[in-house]
Amino acid sequence: QVQLLESGGGLVQPGGSLRLSCAASGNRDAFRANAMGWYRQVPGKQRELVAHITTNGAATYPPSVKGRFTISRDNAKSTLFLQMNALKPEDTADYLCTSGRGGYNIYYADYWGQGTQVTVSS
Repeated sequence: QVQLLESGGGLVQPGGSLRLSCAASGNRDAFRANAMGWYRQVPGKQRELVAHITTNGAATYPPSVKGRFTISRDNAKSTLFLQMNALKPEDTADYLCTSGRGGYNIYYADYWGQGTQVTVSS
């Protein structure tokens, strides 16, 4: 089983920053073998992939967050990160960590965490 646990969400003012973490349980080699991605979900809207990273460390972002968000991974600690800068109210969402398969231009999530809430408001 792959278990993912997110942390780091909270309330932040527009223009502020947050760093989300995702701790993966189990074998470190299994973590290294998987691509990872962050999704966000808000009620009434389609779930959006905001970043994913390959096993080789190549990252991909959609235009909505490119230049503001940075995804990274620490394979030795089986941990995924999402650094979010210049946050906007429209970034408010539940952010979910996933493990899956991907290349430079495609990603498919196989396992999902429970999510961590990010609220951007003045």
